[in-house]
Amino acid sequence: MTTLTHRGRRAEAGRNLDKKPESEEDVAADRDLNDDDPDESKDIRLTLMEEVLLLGLKDKETSAPSCCFAKCLNDFGAWASRDEDPVPWRAQRTGLGSRRGTCRVRADPLSSSPRTAPLLGPELLHPSPKLPTLRGEGYTSFWNDCISSGLRGGILIELALRGRIHLEPLSIRKKRLLERKVLLKSDAPTGDVLLDETLRHIKATESAETVQTWIELLTGETWNPFKLQYQLRNVRERIAKALVEKGILTTGKQNFLLFDMTTHPVSNATEKQRLVKKLQESMLERWVNDPHRMDRRTLALLVLAHSSDVLENVFASLADDKYDVAMNRTKDLLDMDPEVEAAKARGAEMIWAVLAAFNKS
Repeated sequence: MTTLTHRGRRAEAGRNLDKKPESEEDVAADRDLNDDDPDESKDIRLTLMEEVLLLGLKDKETSAPSCCFAKCLNDFGAWASRDEDPVPWRAQRTGLGSRRGTCRVRADPLSSSPRTAPLLGPELLHPSPKLPTLRGEGYTSFWNDCISSGLRGGILIELALRGRIHLEPLSIRKKRLLERKVLLKSDAPTGDVLLDETLRHIKATESAETVQTWIELLTGETWNPFKLQYQLRNVRERIAKALVEKGILTTGKQNFLLFDMTTHPVSNATEKQRLVKKLQESMLERWVNDPHRMDRRTLALLVLAHSSDVLENVFASLADDKYDVAMNRTKDLLDMDPEVEAAKARGAEMIWAVLAAFNKS
């Protein structure tokens, strides 16, 4: 009798060991996620949204005039000297400027690039005592209206990489990525406010929604008044505050003549340089010519940077020949069919679904 009791206890203990609690699975998924990129800093752990915003923040400018009249003239000059397709001068040669859809890259009146500066006279192009310079940094470009939806797409990808959500399985009726619903896999907290808030929204919905619908709902681009509650508010500011807490950004004030705006200049430039170098090397020295052999977070960051129109900031520091190679390879990567690539990928379906959603928008 005693032997049978001991055998029963051992069998029950074995079953308990085989059955992992859901929370332990989530912890294991987060641990695997941290080990995906061996070159990533172990001291600072950034989400995809934080990385996209960090890439999109403007660096310090030194030659843009701060008076309203001069800025208007620069804006007019940038408009007058524009091409038919207003994308950066380098991107016109490669065909990869802004993402397809309604978001277009416009000439930024605060930009001081010598190749895009309008010919309005030396008194407007060079700082003088009469025209104080605008040292603007720590904010995203006023002309970039794509980064909001890009950050929402980053939230969905981050949740999928952490094992919290997934796309519904393929079926005969629903084969396309944009037709498959986003399903909740685990509602365990992630420790990030935006991710946990999105998890609560996904859990609270009566009927599951697609990736494209969720990006629209989280951005607030819906005509249904009953679904406005799903909008994530003040996303850029909340992400910036998270970066401030991690010691990467700092908080300051920038005067724009008529109003003061809170800015978040970069205080730890090493982290931003690491991100830029990581993406540059993935397209140059470490190019594998196969998206399925790329690190998933690197692939996701390339997709989100393109969708948020901040990819030009990544490759702008390269020499012209390397710039052309990097942009051409990125264009080839982003022009791949998301449906075909998602069928080959394991664990990266959400990345290709977000790309498909932005290609359609």
